[in-house]
Amino acid sequence: MGQIGFDNEKYVRLQSQNIRDRINCFGGKLYLEFGGKLFDDYHASRVLPGFEPDSKVKMLLELKDEAEIVLVISADAIEKNKRRGDLGITYDQDILRLIDAFTGIGLFVGSVVITHYSAQPSAEQFEKRLNRLGVQVYRHYPIPGYPSNTAAIVSEDGYGKNEYIKTTRSLVIVTAPGPGSGKMATCLSQLYHEHKRGVNAGYAKFETFPIWNLPLQHPVNIAYEAATADLNDINMIDPYHLEAYGKTTVNYNRDVEIYPVVHTIFERIFGESPYKSPTDMGVNMAGMCITDEAVCCAASRREIIRRFYQAKCAVRQGIADVAEVAKVELLMNKIGIDLNERPCVSTALQRSEKTGGPTVAIELSDGRIITGKTTPLLGASAAVLLNTLKELAGIRHDIPLISPIIIEPIQDLKINHMGNHNPRLHTDEVLIALAICAATNPMAARAMEQLEKLRGCDAHSTTILSHVDDNVFMKLGVTITCEPEYQTKKLYHT
Repeated sequence: MGQIGFDNEKYVRLQSQNIRDRINCFGGKLYLEFGGKLFDDYHASRVLPGFEPDSKVKMLLELKDEAEIVLVISADAIEKNKRRGDLGITYDQDILRLIDAFTGIGLFVGSVVITHYSAQPSAEQFEKRLNRLGVQVYRHYPIPGYPSNTAAIVSEDGYGKNEYIKTTRSLVIVTAPGPGSGKMATCLSQLYHEHKRGVNAGYAKFETFPIWNLPLQHPVNIAYEAATADLNDINMIDPYHLEAYGKTTVNYNRDVEIYPVVHTIFERIFGESPYKSPTDMGVNMAGMCITDEAVCCAASRREIIRRFYQAKCAVRQGIADVAEVAKVELLMNKIGIDLNERPCVSTALQRSEKTGGPTVAIELSDGRIITGKTTPLLGASAAVLLNTLKELAGIRHDIPLISPIIIEPIQDLKINHMGNHNPRLHTDEVLIALAICAATNPMAARAMEQLEKLRGCDAHSTTILSHVDDNVFMKLGVTITCEPEYQTKKLYHT
């Protein structure tokens, strides 16, 4: 923890240049399918220490004068009210969030494409809403026999029925709120329409994981498999690349499975395919920027453990299938991962056994582990935050940082006015109380100054956290896992 294994500046520089080179390969127009998270890529920052969560955004800003964004959303996802698992918002809400996020940093959003459109009522309502907001919307339709019937796909009754997306920049970044939105089909549809108009345009894919030039069983790539256990993605050797070049590279099953179709579509549009393998289609340079492989391996192994606990908690909450746990457990066994590789786990469990109540343990960057238990005033998460800030600030643990005259009114408000039954302070309430005390208490102010040092720390809770506490840890940059147990035996948990 605290060690760096990835050169972020080199990555931004190399990645930007590689995309420019690919644009030039196709005569000055490139449709770039952008997979994964553009903003807040915390998975990449966890498995590649030194990778900054906004690295992809920085890379795009290097190209902002050449780039425009096309956002893709499936009409089926709108109709089903599909949600992002990390943010908890629906895909249509995320489209609005992404438009704001892109325009907020100076990137041009050209349009939104609604794919799989067949006059779904919710999709029509969303289209009207976007039009009222001044956003250009295009419709792409289902194609019978997709993706196997390439003759029908590359025809006027296939891609030809889709509305042509008017673009003005040399780099068109096609991205979406989540998988299955139709990004690749949107890119290939545009190639069909551009070719009809005599415009030379190409296609490439930007997907950070799996990293093509790392071994198949490398912990960084295994961590990606663990992260996509719900999608059942499987890393595999790219057989087409091996056959064409005699070199071993890593891709994942969905790209390998769809490649023959993409290859045939290219041949039907252009007469020949510019790519001999799925790996050829990619532009990712992350593997070129690893500076300390041992650091990235250790970080990836901890991430796999985190995914294991995440899957177990999701099953306990009724939002995932036990197959996800089995998949991650299999990956752990494959490369010999022990849960004790995250020391905060065993420490939290041992402390909980001694106290007989919920416990949270945080591992600091220097290896120290601080614990917090549930008390009449504080939940375990709030307690461990205060204890950790004291430790980092060099403040004795028997010195109170928050005055009772601050805590008591908060408890009164919760119980007597807001209908809560639990008087204990959550993490957000403790941090607000600490911030108030910092105005007059120098030690509280010193403790507040330590908050930034929590970023990147590992933590473990012996019970499933409330949404509030989980969200606070996420905002502080603490990577926390939980035992798949609730603090109470109730059926309903907030």
